[in-house]
Amino acid sequence: MADLGDALLSTWIVLTRLASPVGTLIVGARRRRGKEDPARSSERLGHPSATRPQGPLVWVHAVSVGEAMAAMPVIDRLSAEGLSVLVTTVTTTSAALVGHRLRPGLIHQFAPLDLAGPVDRFLAHWHPDLAVFVESEIWPVAIGRLADHGIPLVVANARLSPRSFRGWQRAASAARAVFRRMSMVLAQTEDDAMRFSRLGAPEVATFGNIKFDAGVPDVDLADLDALRKGIGERPMVLAASTHPGEDEVVLTALLKLRESRPETLLVIVPRHPVRGSDVALLSEATGLATRRRSSGELPDATTEVYVADTLGELGAFFRLADVVLMGGTFVDGIGGHNLIEPARLGAAVISGPHFSNWLDIYRAFIDAGGLRIVYSSAELADATLGLIDNPALRTAQAKAGERVVSGSAGAVGRTIEAIRPLMTQPSGDAPC
Repeated sequence: MADLGDALLSTWIVLTRLASPVGTLIVGARRRRGKEDPARSSERLGHPSATRPQGPLVWVHAVSVGEAMAAMPVIDRLSAEGLSVLVTTVTTTSAALVGHRLRPGLIHQFAPLDLAGPVDRFLAHWHPDLAVFVESEIWPVAIGRLADHGIPLVVANARLSPRSFRGWQRAASAARAVFRRMSMVLAQTEDDAMRFSRLGAPEVATFGNIKFDAGVPDVDLADLDALRKGIGERPMVLAASTHPGEDEVVLTALLKLRESRPETLLVIVPRHPVRGSDVALLSEATGLATRRRSSGELPDATTEVYVADTLGELGAFFRLADVVLMGGTFVDGIGGHNLIEPARLGAAVISGPHFSNWLDIYRAFIDAGGLRIVYSSAELADATLGLIDNPALRTAQAKAGERVVSGSAGAVGRTIEAIRPLMTQPSGDAPC
């Protein structure tokens, strides 16, 4: 007999089916704001734009750029085992990123809205044998419908922030109905595992973070050489994945830094490339000579700020930077970004104090001496100058970060071993 939580979940699924016209309005509004690909926005309503391949199919969902990049090693391993993989994302930037990696057996679609109509159309066409949701993707309708059709669901690299946990606790009955329909949760940390278990997930294990296993991103060697020549011998500071409000922080720090090292070049890579023009205007307003990569410009000896407002090139700039300033941490409300990639590439990293989404990883780097935390533009300038002026200190910090990365690898292999039995089980009747 269904309990209150099951009744609540079933009622919610029915209500979203009755509200199906709302999905069209949502997609239309997002398309007008440039948040949807106009040529493929129907995929968000569950209408496929590709054919389902024959044989077993694994559905991997990763909402945005960070999750998609984290999932790629798992996707590569699944493909290597001869499985077809359907990757869904929500953002256009993550779609472009996955698009660069497409190869036989790998399909990309935009994820359906979490409404019964789009989800049912999606499942009826793709009929996955296994679903893998990456990190913190908790979609009640999709989870409910996967369970209804006997399709196992794994939440891989799972994390659940204290804030999200408290939110789910306020609807405890509904939470149990959703979380107990997860076949397996592979949590990043013991704290994440505890939160998933307390909300009702039946099988939870701590596997570590698959982002420690991500490979070094490919770069165009000709582009890398051209950038290196444009930078020359001067110090290069990289502000990576910045958000509104952070560009002002790093530009203010640069002005102070240049009092001692006027030759320093600042490269700003905005988290969303569409912000490139805004960042360039901010830089020019401070009187700094500015160039933009999206305009086809390279830095030269006169460039003081270079705005790298393109997609998929951050790895090249990590390789060239003397110091990396990690965006998402200098203003509150974002929660930080992944510092594993710059650490893997040998960069010395400085962060602001706001990294609530990455507490365990940032603390590991701090404890190892592989990360410096600052609380103001003045501190940021001083810390950056200290690393520029002291190559031995810079090298020691970078090596400490590399040790954290190398010592934390292995989660991808553990993930594949855990889900392999589910890949061989029949998923039940095809959705209808």
